[in-house]
Amino acid sequence: MSNKPDYGFWKLWNLSFGFFGVQIAYALQSAQVSRIFSTIGADPHDLSYFWILPPLMGLVVQPIVGSASDRTWNRFGRRLPYLLVGAAIAIIVMCLLPNAGSLNLSVSSAIIFGLIMLMFLDTSINMAMQPFKMLVGDFVNEKQKGLAYSIQSFLCNAGSVVGYVCPIVLAMFLANTAPEGEVPATVTWSFYIGAAVLALCVLYTMVKVKEMPPREYAAYHGQPYEDKAQRKARAQKEGKSKENVFRLLAKAPKVFWTVGLVQFFCWAAFLFMWTYSTDAIANHAFHAPSVESYRGVSVGDQKYEDKFLYNGETPVISNGRLCLGAVSLNGQQVKPQTVVAGNDTVISGGEIVYAGGNAKVAPRNGVIAPAGQTLNVDGNDVVLTADAVAIPALSLVEPGTTLTLAHIATVDRTTGKLVLDETTDIPVADPAQLSPVTTTVLNSASKEYQDAGDWNGVLLAIQAIAAVLWSIVLASFRKRKPAYALSLLIGAAGFISVFFITNQYALFVSYALMGCAWAAMLAMPFTILTNALSGNHIGTYLGLFNCTICIPQIVAAICGGWVLSCFAPAANGAPNTVWMLVCSGVLLVLGALAVGGIRETFGASKAMADPASQELASTEM
Repeated sequence: MSNKPDYGFWKLWNLSFGFFGVQIAYALQSAQVSRIFSTIGADPHDLSYFWILPPLMGLVVQPIVGSASDRTWNRFGRRLPYLLVGAAIAIIVMCLLPNAGSLNLSVSSAIIFGLIMLMFLDTSINMAMQPFKMLVGDFVNEKQKGLAYSIQSFLCNAGSVVGYVCPIVLAMFLANTAPEGEVPATVTWSFYIGAAVLALCVLYTMVKVKEMPPREYAAYHGQPYEDKAQRKARAQKEGKSKENVFRLLAKAPKVFWTVGLVQFFCWAAFLFMWTYSTDAIANHAFHAPSVESYRGVSVGDQKYEDKFLYNGETPVISNGRLCLGAVSLNGQQVKPQTVVAGNDTVISGGEIVYAGGNAKVAPRNGVIAPAGQTLNVDGNDVVLTADAVAIPALSLVEPGTTLTLAHIATVDRTTGKLVLDETTDIPVADPAQLSPVTTTVLNSASKEYQDAGDWNGVLLAIQAIAAVLWSIVLASFRKRKPAYALSLLIGAAGFISVFFITNQYALFVSYALMGCAWAAMLAMPFTILTNALSGNHIGTYLGLFNCTICIPQIVAAICGGWVLSCFAPAANGAPNTVWMLVCSGVLLVLGALAVGGIRETFGASKAMADPASQELASTEM
């Protein structure tokens, strides 16, 4: 087997440069997706469920990309074709996702659209990200792998900084608020800019990086050279790829599993942060106002929760609001299109006007204006002899009425009418037993919330910068395990400290400490693992190893809503999401303890775990 040569700095740089663009996309996803869904109208208790799809797609896609790229040889290379396809999909989706709330869809439909876009975005990012990890394994010798992954970590964090700060920089030029349910221009244009940078980075990589031809690759990796027909014959002999994956897993080195355990705690911790950080900062440091959201109705002891509820053709609850049924004007019930009190419009389009997410008419007492005041109703002045009262549609439900609950409601662009899908009929025998089901959430349309969303990006940028600096410090450690464990403990301190800090600038310290854990998470696991691997299935093993990133995120996403519900609400009644960051700190402590179970191994050139491919060995240190 020929020894891989040493490469100059710029050759190692070019191998990973595309990671810069990919990471901008990943940073925007991490920092802004929960903000986008909250702005559209998602409930905080449901936010973690939206994060199931990204790691779930990674769980499926990354092993496939890794295994397929091990068997790919064409004129574009071995790994680069997957980068090209993944990046192209990511660029398209990045232009669509932030517009989920601007397509004239109902909340339910907008969330479903956003989920589909998020699924494709994470899938494509995984496809584009995976080749860079594999290129280092293909090209770089063991002596330079630490440096190569450090460069990759630097570019990764540099891209993260750009993605994180983009919204707050754009806030200097663009509006940082938008109509309720729509994403601010600062976020939308951040995604557009990220898509453009990703396209440029991919083009740079395709021009600068030329992969090894099959014969050269075989020489450097201690394998007999096989032409296309021989590779096809060997693949048929080895059987179905699914069987090969299980066989490879069974013969994986022990370090694959011990590092994977550490990964479980670490990635679950950061999933909680990405999901709840914006809400936690908005409530804890920016004191964003809360608003009561209507989730459905209760008929007796039975609750029916969804986004839309109709009484015949009349919406009763829509988009988290009690809909207007009528207005009592001087003893008569009318349903005006427009009502102006003084210089303030309180009803428009037959619905109660919401300012910054808060109803101008309180749904409980419903008083629009007191007796003696003059209202302008549909262009006519009306002098009030009694209080003008807004009557919610829910209060107009009569005995024997059947309410229609719609799981999905869309707007027919031709007729302008709402179209209901997946409906359920709810009989109401006694309206006295009918009441709204409410929850208190942060007002995502408020300036404080959107400012907190931008600040969350700044804090994550601080985390990324700290990770870059700490990665330099990590290189000076002679032993990896103590450095790994120490980094995670420092990160744990950062997460837990957020609970005690209410000043937005003091949070810089907390997030800088988190960056130490992030640096170790990016550099240590892949360095330890790739040192234990050698041969023809490196890509497959790296793809499988990414499951140790995806599975903990799936588990955390499934459990997130339940964990959040275990904590008492904050003083303003909104979910106390800062406790989820404390949970992240506890998970990192467990990860640091699990580092003690790692025993580093190094791949040998001849001793193989798979006799057919002669590709894996592990000799204990």
